[in-house]
Amino acid sequence: ASPDDDDEETGMVSPSTVQRRAFSSSQGTAGASQTRSAVPMSAFAVLATTFTMTFVAEWGDRSQIATIAMGAAKDPLGVCVGGLIGHALCTGLAVLGGKLLATRISERAVLIVGGVLFLAFAVHSLWAGPDA
Repeated sequence: ASPDDDDEETGMVSPSTVQRRAFSSSQGTAGASQTRSAVPMSAFAVLATTFTMTFVAEWGDRSQIATIAMGAAKDPLGVCVGGLIGHALCTGLAVLGGKLLATRISERAVLIVGGVLFLAFAVHSLWAGPDA
């Protein structure tokens, strides 16, 4: 069996099949502002993926360090509840903003602009040096 074969027994789909489905679904809705996933995710898969992504991204960042410091100096329950509410509101606004942007701007445009900005920041960092 090649890596491009689908496994009907387990229901596993090969990467090439996912790419073909994504390509055909994007070609079928040319000009529309819809986003469709090539492989639909269950509610649990979305929850697990989002939890993992957020947990890994937030681990060790400045807000977590600040929360550790506040937890050491203030009431831990208040810090925990405040952190949960603050993170929930921030994430909720990000999701709503992303949904709104998705109806007006294509994902490709966001990727291109993000990539160009990332490269511009890299060039600036190289030019300005570590002391800037």
